[in-house]
Amino acid sequence: MAFSKVLVANRGEIAVRVMKTAKAMGYATVAVYSDADRNARHVHVADEAVNIGASKVSESYLSIEKIIDACKKTGADAVHPGYGFLSENTDFAAACAEHGIVFIGPPAAAIELMGSKRLSKIAMIAAGVPCVPGYAGDQQDIDYLAQQADQIGYPLMVKASAGGGGRGMRLVERATDIIEALKTARSEAENAFGSGELILEKAVIAPRHVEIQVFGDIHGNYVYLFERDCSIQRRHQKVVEEAPCPVMTEDLRQKMGEAAVAAARSCAYVGAGTVEFLLDASGEFYFLEMNTRLQVEHPVTEMITGLDLVEWQLRVANGETLPLQQDQLTLNGHAIEVRLYAEDPRQDFLPQTGKVLRWQAAQLPNVRIDHGMMPTDEISPFYDPMVAKIIVHAQTRQDAIRLLARAVDDCVLLGVNSNKQFLVNLLRHPIIVAGETNTAFIQEHFQQDVSLHPQNLSLENLAIVAALFTDASSNSSWNTGIALALPLKLKVDEQQLQVLVKRDQNVVSVELCGQIQNIELVEQTAQQLIYICEGVRRKIDYVQQGDLLYLDGQHGNIQVHNITYLPPETADVAGDGMIRAPMDGAMINILVNKGDTVSKGQTLIVLEAMKIQQQIKSDVDGVVEEIIPQIGQQVKKRQVLLNIQADV
Repeated sequence: MAFSKVLVANRGEIAVRVMKTAKAMGYATVAVYSDADRNARHVHVADEAVNIGASKVSESYLSIEKIIDACKKTGADAVHPGYGFLSENTDFAAACAEHGIVFIGPPAAAIELMGSKRLSKIAMIAAGVPCVPGYAGDQQDIDYLAQQADQIGYPLMVKASAGGGGRGMRLVERATDIIEALKTARSEAENAFGSGELILEKAVIAPRHVEIQVFGDIHGNYVYLFERDCSIQRRHQKVVEEAPCPVMTEDLRQKMGEAAVAAARSCAYVGAGTVEFLLDASGEFYFLEMNTRLQVEHPVTEMITGLDLVEWQLRVANGETLPLQQDQLTLNGHAIEVRLYAEDPRQDFLPQTGKVLRWQAAQLPNVRIDHGMMPTDEISPFYDPMVAKIIVHAQTRQDAIRLLARAVDDCVLLGVNSNKQFLVNLLRHPIIVAGETNTAFIQEHFQQDVSLHPQNLSLENLAIVAALFTDASSNSSWNTGIALALPLKLKVDEQQLQVLVKRDQNVVSVELCGQIQNIELVEQTAQQLIYICEGVRRKIDYVQQGDLLYLDGQHGNIQVHNITYLPPETADVAGDGMIRAPMDGAMINILVNKGDTVSKGQTLIVLEAMKIQQQIKSDVDGVVEEIIPQIGQQVKKRQVLLNIQADV
């Protein structure tokens, strides 16, 4: 069972994080990488690295054969699967055992049991763990499931048995919607997990999502390392994770912890696992699922316990007993984590792809940033768009949440849009600060936040843009010694505007619709502009590439194109019937045929990128003239997918 070289069968921040601990314990490390990740940070961090194939996950990170082969090539005698990919794949765990490679995770039988929401629920009821009323039987006919739903009552949750991350999950509030919800959830589950098996559960409305970190060893020892509250969610995906839970009592913590240990003991669990519960307002809690791997949010547990969970995983996999017993574990202070994603909250969180022109993590005390990014990098369409996890620790929750908002704000990500401003605004919301949250918070209280809606550039931002585009070194016409008002034509997103700009040495003035704004330039580097506006000195980070400017603005990432010297645009008229891809992705369904009559707003194509499906709708009434890509084909952002002859 002893091992000396650990291959990390993953990518990105989790691969880097696992290697850090493995190295600190004296183990040699091996990375695997796809073609898209040839220059990724985890490849640079590892002692050795092996290319395992094409960019698609099915041809690289999900290929058991290629990862086992990489172990043989490098002499790696242990595999850490991270999370996602093959981390909860019983065939992978079994293949490692077959080739004499230590799988740093639980036994295959535990993975298989807990990987099925249906079978795990049956097992938890037998183990005496509280469960939500519902249906988890093996009769899976749609009509039979609908009958069971009517008996359970509404509202209820339809869930993919093999699911996770909110996919294959639907809240159904009326009987009239159940058939469609079942069909949609099944289709999504089959595409995402290869299994259309569903379970039904009575919906626990606006609960807290509280999970317990458990650990077991091969000697039969079990502990729980307290709880994490992951209640702030968007579409069933966690946004903010913290420990301890703001409403936890010592008595409730012990009850939930002991229930989680009972769940682990019932399947002879070994290693790190997380038992997830729903906690209602009355203090009742119900088993949700067990994740048989390290969680994305494990750092908050590390922060409050002072322990390294990857170190514990490696020790347990090496046959050692758990480093501490239950009565030796202590909880200190408060930790909170958020996930920074390359996505555009202003476009319904559409995943972003393309070049990262500048990534700079915040540098603050008591702040930990786990990431897999190089200072300049690329967000590919093949993988999850998470850029970094930002985690803080403080003595009180108020201190932690204030520090986290500051840490997120101090991160710089330019070139692609991100959820940075969404996170900052969320963390500063009074209800979040007070800790009075549940899983419905974002939907009920945050839909009108400015970070979720397109914003016009402020006059101050326009003055900054003008200053950078009219830098005396970039264009001699701005350095005549006479402060003339010259036009500057700009394109922001799809909007065009023209401002009049005057520049007199270090003072820049812009005029738009009769309104004037002056700023005084203090200092300019290739990455930051320092200026004074209305008597206040400020700074803003930017990247400029010719006529393209990227600003780290107050309401999110701003991309501005200087079109002053370009000929007038003739293409891309709204409603022109040329249906374009909003992002890089793969065509997974085409819902119309050539010659079909379609209506404006009708769904034509389903595109998938980074595990998220996007419905592409018609912008006109008309007839389908041409369908260009085929199902399964990768397409690029702004590529024409389909041409509609609009009705006159």
